[in-house]
Amino acid sequence: MPTLAASSRPTLTAARSQFTGGRGYLAACTVGLPTRASRAAIIADLDAAAAGRPDPMAYSAAVERSRAHFATLVGIGAERVAIGSQASVAAALVAASLPHGAEVLIADGDFSSIVLPFVHSGRGLRVRTAALDDLAGAVGPDTSLVVFSLVQSATGEVADVDAILAAAAAHGARTLCDATQAIGWLPVDASRFDALICHAYKWLCAPRGVSFLTVSPGLQSDMPALFAGWYAGPDPWTSCYGAVELAADATRYDVSPAWQAFVGAEHALALFASLDARAVHEHTTGLARRFRGGMGHDVPERGSAIVTWADAGGTDLAALTVAGVVASGRAGRARVAFHVFNDEDDVDLALRALGR
Repeated sequence: MPTLAASSRPTLTAARSQFTGGRGYLAACTVGLPTRASRAAIIADLDAAAAGRPDPMAYSAAVERSRAHFATLVGIGAERVAIGSQASVAAALVAASLPHGAEVLIADGDFSSIVLPFVHSGRGLRVRTAALDDLAGAVGPDTSLVVFSLVQSATGEVADVDAILAAAAAHGARTLCDATQAIGWLPVDASRFDALICHAYKWLCAPRGVSFLTVSPGLQSDMPALFAGWYAGPDPWTSCYGAVELAADATRYDVSPAWQAFVGAEHALALFASLDARAVHEHTTGLARRFRGGMGHDVPERGSAIVTWADAGGTDLAALTVAGVVASGRAGRARVAFHVFNDEDDVDLALRALGR
């Protein structure tokens, strides 16, 4: 698929200018900030609709452009990308592909939206967990599917993808990767996984209600289109009535899109698809590394744009809040995240707030 030459890609400085806010905002892992273009597009659409001129065909065009931008981001064809609005719904589809009683191995303490669909599938799945660092070693001959977040929400840990994929392949197990906390700062190749899920409202800075599921041809052969509706046909606008054929590719898993959300999403996705992913990775993990150094924390083997530390009483989170830094707390830990709209001044602001 076509890609921009490095010399024609926007710089990170240019990308930062696409955001109105950002100073002191260290919570992209909770919710991303809208770009200027996304905000303008949503307002324009609301104004047009309020004036009696909604344009459903334009909404569908925004959906398809969003799908194409996401496909570019993760290095696959758009025909392998399904659109949705919730990660848990996508995970439930994958659960439905498994035989009754199959073993599913999940990273311990992973985000509930990719855990509960397997625990409560109604298919008698045998769900087993292992620590993220031990996940590859826990794959066994009975494992049908390995489920994990590429970047852990609660801790910011980055999975050892190579080891997990090698173990899964050795035992004939499929893989489901939730890349919600990764895509937007960490280069990701979706073709490496049987299924990949990403909700775009975090690091991709899209409105909430825009998610994606990538599906390998092998998985598609076993996965029913449980939630098929009018958008699951080969041409949604001629699939509105009666029993119609499903699309031949992964778009058969599309659900009816949240139109206004995609109106805003296409601009944010276009921005991130145009950036040099390696440069974004170096920028975000470099800021995180600077923060870790100021805090006296070790740098992990696999760099992350998310930094967390024990803060059971919420004292550090409160100090950041008082200083005007927007951060978050999860699982008894304080959590900060560094994105393209942040710079070294944000790092220093946070460190001062914490007395470092």
